[in-house]
Amino acid sequence: MAHDLQLISKADLAAIDAFIERLWSEDGLAARTLDAYRRDLEGLAAWQGAHGRQLIGASREDVSRYFAEQRVSTRSMARRQSSFRRFFAMRARTEPGVDDPTLLLQRPVLTRSLPKAIGEKQIEALLGAPDVSSPLGLRDRAMLELMYASGLRVSELVELPLAALNLRQGVLRVTGKGGKERLVPVGETALDWIVRYLREARPVLARGRQPLALFLSNRAQGMSRQMFWVLVKRYAMSVGIDTKRVSPHVLRHSFATHLLNHGADLRALQMLLGHSALSTTQIYTLVAREGLKRLHADHHPRG
Repeated sequence: MAHDLQLISKADLAAIDAFIERLWSEDGLAARTLDAYRRDLEGLAAWQGAHGRQLIGASREDVSRYFAEQRVSTRSMARRQSSFRRFFAMRARTEPGVDDPTLLLQRPVLTRSLPKAIGEKQIEALLGAPDVSSPLGLRDRAMLELMYASGLRVSELVELPLAALNLRQGVLRVTGKGGKERLVPVGETALDWIVRYLREARPVLARGRQPLALFLSNRAQGMSRQMFWVLVKRYAMSVGIDTKRVSPHVLRHSFATHLLNHGADLRALQMLLGHSALSTTQIYTLVAREGLKRLHADHHPRG
């Protein structure tokens, strides 16, 4: 969401720039994460400016009124609060006499929704949907196979450079959130499709150029997340899967859920997914448990 930067004072813009720079240098956060912090802070700064005040002089009452006027989801409110807390906490630590106006803010209560996964038969149908007789269809099949085989985030998938793939060892070097790198196994089936894509499709899509991206659009460039999202929806619709239940991230959720269903270790799954905290991975145990309950209810004579 764009904000009217003319409402923001030069002092506020400088403070936001300094904060973002410090986050980048100290935490190495990804560009998308830094952009989200900037948007949140510019929103509050513009709101302050419209009321003749500055972000850097915001009081507890200012921040409370700001949230009272916003018509956003609980999750969006929680994210903005997190941005404000970090900004003002840093100012309070580094600048004598500056108070943190977010200290007594009431945190919104978030309901933790379970990740959505689809069944293994539906996954098989989805993976088989692309027409692999065409370069684009072969590319799509390789992307779908890789995402399900390795549990990549969609941003990680579309941003993969060709150099990240080690065909001999069958692994990927993936750069995840916060710029953290991890090695991810590809799996024989996905590797076979990638090799075929590299041999038969990528040279056609590259058009004689030397693009860095592993997966290319028909313009010889890397793909966008939005482009892949549209492709997943289209293939889901073609095989009769409810498109409301399918997104690129559902492939990641299905990867994690199916691994747990087949006895994978939670710690190993945490490493594969690139989660910094085990608690984030543990939610998939709830998904697997719900699946077992449905299986029992559907098939047990006393279910």
